[in-house]
Amino acid sequence: MPLKRFDFIIVGGGSAGCVVASRLVAEHGARVLLIEAGPRRASRILAMPAGYMKFLARDTYLTMHNVVPQPQLGGRAPVVPQAKVLGGGSAVNAMVYIRGQAQDYDAWDAALGGAGWSYEDLLPYFIRQEGNDHLGRPYHGLSGPLKVSHLGQHSAMSRAFVQALQEKGVPYNPDFNGARQAGVGFMQHTIDRTTQRRCSAVDAFLPPVLSNPKLTLLTDTVVTCIRIEKGRATGVEVKGRSGPETFYADTEVVLAAGTYMTPKLLMLSGIGPAGELSRHDIAVEVDLPGVGRNLQDHHEVPIVATTTGAFGYFGQDRGLAMLSHGLQYMLFKSGAVTTTGVEACAFVDPNGSERPTLQLYCVPTVYLDRDVSGVEPTHGVTLNPCLLRPKARGSVRLASADPLEAPQVDPQFFGDSDDLRLTIAGLRYARDVLATSPVRDMIAREIFPGSDRSSDEALAAHCRRTVKTNYHPVGTCRMGRETDEHAVVTPDLRTRGVAGLRIVDASIMPAIPSGNTNAPVLAIADKAVDIMTGYVRPGDAQEPAPTRQSILPANQVQLP
Repeated sequence: MPLKRFDFIIVGGGSAGCVVASRLVAEHGARVLLIEAGPRRASRILAMPAGYMKFLARDTYLTMHNVVPQPQLGGRAPVVPQAKVLGGGSAVNAMVYIRGQAQDYDAWDAALGGAGWSYEDLLPYFIRQEGNDHLGRPYHGLSGPLKVSHLGQHSAMSRAFVQALQEKGVPYNPDFNGARQAGVGFMQHTIDRTTQRRCSAVDAFLPPVLSNPKLTLLTDTVVTCIRIEKGRATGVEVKGRSGPETFYADTEVVLAAGTYMTPKLLMLSGIGPAGELSRHDIAVEVDLPGVGRNLQDHHEVPIVATTTGAFGYFGQDRGLAMLSHGLQYMLFKSGAVTTTGVEACAFVDPNGSERPTLQLYCVPTVYLDRDVSGVEPTHGVTLNPCLLRPKARGSVRLASADPLEAPQVDPQFFGDSDDLRLTIAGLRYARDVLATSPVRDMIAREIFPGSDRSSDEALAAHCRRTVKTNYHPVGTCRMGRETDEHAVVTPDLRTRGVAGLRIVDASIMPAIPSGNTNAPVLAIADKAVDIMTGYVRPGDAQEPAPTRQSILPANQVQLP
């Protein structure tokens, strides 16, 4: 009979869950149950840097969440996917490694009253996780398990984009995760430079513990409810291949199911806005009005132009070209398979502020979201201005009390007029880039929305028609002070009103970081383990830090 009782139960085997499970088992000898709704293994193709593009429009390893029709988008309901496989987003994403801006985390910490969430507080976690192939101190780590490198190939269009931005006066930045984010350059990715393979959270953090008997891994298993007894989380109910089961946690239940599924699970368990729970006849355990609110996501709008030649990757993923690239990759670990196709970007503010408000991606092909039609794929380039700190706030609600039914996601893209205004400014900025040499010399014509669409009204209509997620949802169980009635977790990541229940994923972010979110999620999870186990890192306090072995006995986990 399988073990039913553990020290910790971790719900969600994505980036955060892998970090927390690995450290609790390897460093603290805890008995850990890690539960993932998706499969244990993904296709080998996803390990190749270019491989993720084959799965972007498929539901093989993605859950396509329902978006409520958006009135401000004329009733459009853009798809918002979430990873459904061990490793979560780190196993299926474009592997971009961006930490955000120091101001992001300093603002968190200020709002929390100086609770240890500043950039200075988080930087040691970024550094200790990272194994960068060429960048070192004071901002990078060399020996961490998470391999980070530049891509094995950069297209002619990506190089021209970087040069054109410099022609416009934007400085070249060799390290977006260093002293400053502003500038133009080539992005770092979570790719092992030696093997030219994806380094997911599974690859980076789970190998040391996968054979450890203290780790139990359940995949293809959905957690349907958190058991609450006398105000304490005592375990979870699941539905997997063996049918319904119940597992118990002696110490804590840890939620790492992500921005959409963590609030859903809380509400199914009676933790959330009382009115929302009553609407679905769910008994209220704790009335937490902030659960499911404060949803934020980066979103982008494209400018597309055709080119006078093959300067990117159109047509390189099929036929003889695909076979040739595959053979080159297998034999030499080089060529087009070693790129994600999204190689360069610029962090800028179109209005001239020193602090970037946009991340302008260069995609060296014609790239549109699945619900946008009218543009045929061809040799071209797509520039996507992406809002770094959107002002609009959306929500996640229950569709029903059925734990197997997807939640209702309301992203509120352009729900704030300032977001639309800044995006329009970003489109004009992108057009200036297309008109700047050497990119200008490669462009045949703008095809979408078309050079004749130049008024604010026309560009606003284009925005509403084409806006899409950048796959970075955060904030639906946000962290706040004890006195903040809309906070879901306190600065130590405990769920308000429920003992033995913590949240460690992107849902706890008070505000979205200014960049891709996988790196911050990994750092948050790493810090969460120190919080959970009472570990104090050297330099964090006047007293000497205890050794990790002395914090928790190998046979029993105890928390202060």
